[in-house]
Amino acid sequence: MERRYAIWDVFTARPLAGNPLAVVLDSAGLSTGEMQTIAREFNLSETVFVLPPRLPAHTAYIRIFTPFTELQFAGHPTVGAAIQLADDRVSGAAADCDALIVLEEDIGSVRVGVVGRRGHAPYAEFDVPKLPELSGAPAHDDRIAAALGLAPQEIGFANHRPSQYDAGTSFAFVPVRDLETIARAQIVAQHWDEAFGGANGKAFLYCRETIQHSAAFHARMFAPGVGVPEDPATGSAAAAFSAVLLRFDQLPEGTSEFTIEQGIEMGRPAEIKLEIEVAGRKLKRVRIGGYACLVMRGKLFA
Repeated sequence: MERRYAIWDVFTARPLAGNPLAVVLDSAGLSTGEMQTIAREFNLSETVFVLPPRLPAHTAYIRIFTPFTELQFAGHPTVGAAIQLADDRVSGAAADCDALIVLEEDIGSVRVGVVGRRGHAPYAEFDVPKLPELSGAPAHDDRIAAALGLAPQEIGFANHRPSQYDAGTSFAFVPVRDLETIARAQIVAQHWDEAFGGANGKAFLYCRETIQHSAAFHARMFAPGVGVPEDPATGSAAAAFSAVLLRFDQLPEGTSEFTIEQGIEMGRPAEIKLEIEVAGRKLKRVRIGGYACLVMRGKLFA
């Protein structure tokens, strides 16, 4: 059976940057094992499979796979799948459209607003379906530093210390001293599980020093255990990062907006928009947004 697919570069307004995503359409009839095999064939950080919605008022049910495993939620597949479905409605890279796409994901229903204007990359944003919560205690700085090839004194800045949060996927959040330090970070396999096993092997590094003046944070994300040695842009990590900012930066009441730059060390610069609403010193709403560019369409014979 022939199945349509598209490749979108997500969290970027220009092609061949950001985080590439395979969107497999017409996915009805594929087994879980077949989806996993196809995701491994694409070998991107995530592949999303579009299925008929379980509730008729919704747009689609999607399943998200890394090369090694299925995820209940991820940010760049949510953005890319919604833009693809909006594109299907208007036939033209979501040009001149304002669409509300409701995606059924294993974490729950996600409402995504898509805005497209001819001659510009389409933009999508969504409220995260699960507000972040603590997901355990981080490893000691010595273990974290060893797993990243850094010195213990390079971990942390100001009052920021390592932490672990989950907004659908658990991450260890590792503040590092500056851009030079984060650029040197690498996976040291023999120490990785000891440092990051409690966060399912995912480490999100960040510093306040940035390359783009518009960015508030510079980030890298490593997840070798799910087949993603490094990810160019990680929306689910940005969602959980909102709790890190509330905790260490003591965000004010009301709405704060941040841009996170990621993927630069990989040669795939990306920008994730993070909007955080605080009420009563607690997170009330977290929104993730980003652009996407269509780079490929094809047919899958599987």
